Amino acid sequence: MDADHAGRSYAAYGGVYIASALLWLWLAEGVRPDRWDLLGGGVCLLGAAVILWGPRA
Repeated sequence: MDADHAGRSYAAYGGVYIASALLWLWLAEGVRPDRWDLLGGGVCLLGAAVILWGPRA
């Protein structure tokens, strides 16, 4: 079934959404993300990568 892995795609989308929100904060609103914002965004992207490309049994 095509929807078997929809949850993984949705989880990865969440990581990309957070990173793009931080980019929007900086470019559109003029608020530069601090190191904690960047660290959190990196953790989210790393988590999205693990969900998408992690080995499966």
